[in-house]
Amino acid sequence: MKAGGPGYASGTLAGQLLRGGVGFGALLGAFALLPFAGPVALLLLPVALQAFRGCPTCWVIGLLETVSRGRLRRECVDGRCELGKGRGA
Repeated sequence: MKAGGPGYASGTLAGQLLRGGVGFGALLGAFALLPFAGPVALLLLPVALQAFRGCPTCWVIGLLETVSRGRLRRECVDGRCELGKGRGA
């Protein structure tokens, strides 16, 4: 799976962790700044959604895809699919 392709994985683990830091920082900042900046602080929520590519769960799925890329491979033979070790295992 390539970055920008199907799925939620990033090109590198560092890129995925950076997106998580931006996403969680914006999410926490939106609610932490709410008493001080009012509803304007909620403008950080779209930043978090963009960094997460939808939601925090989507980011976690992308993290798992990024970590497992190349280590797991699904092989289907005669209509039966199994999960086996990939080239990087």
